[in-house]
Amino acid sequence: MRIEVDLDRCVGAGMCALTAPAVFTQDDDGFSVVLAGQDTAADVPPMAREAARACPVSAVSLLHED
Repeated sequence: MRIEVDLDRCVGAGMCALTAPAVFTQDDDGFSVVLAGQDTAADVPPMAREAARACPVSAVSLLHED
């Protein structure tokens, strides 16, 4: 599974970084980014799923890779 943040949608609300700080952070402009090494994982941390749900603009996606 891959975790992505759509920077065209992100408004920098920071809900993902607050919800799953082990997976997300915010850059110098306040936009969310996935921490290095956390963008792909066989088992996505449950809080990353919650962060995707909590994003007010649906900028966080959990994508299944085939």
